[in-house]
Amino acid sequence: MKNILGILITIFLVSCQSKSEKKFDKLEKMNWLIGKWENKLPEGLLTETWSQINDSTFTATSFFIIDKDTVHSESIELTQLKDELIYRPTVNGQNNDEPVDFKLSSESENTFTFENLKHDYPQKIVYKKVNETNLVATISGIQQGKQSSESYPMKRK
Repeated sequence: MKNILGILITIFLVSCQSKSEKKFDKLEKMNWLIGKWENKLPEGLLTETWSQINDSTFTATSFFIIDKDTVHSESIELTQLKDELIYRPTVNGQNNDEPVDFKLSSESENTFTFENLKHDYPQKIVYKKVNETNLVATISGIQQGKQSSESYPMKRK
């Protein structure tokens, strides 16, 4: 009886371990984001710095700096809630400083698309891993009645 009980406990522990390893698989696919990214533009410096908070959440801060003035800043939370991956930016001075949720709508090997069709602008946010040291973040949607898109290539620092 002790042997059977021991075997059942072992099977239970191994099966629980396997499930927990796959629990945040959507977020794990974006591990390549972790680190500091930047784009030096003629107008200023764009930076985005990503950190892993825990198994289910990454956070980032993004700044656009002209000379020594921060003209745009936002905090971002990328979190997996059950089977959904949520991109949640909070932009200073917009949406009453409240976060806006964008849900993962599609993914391929190196491209992740998040959408919120009810948001004023953007309605779509795409992160594309070009290679180990380059990414392109693109925002798009309808702005003032017209289709609009802005891309931000960044290099790992």
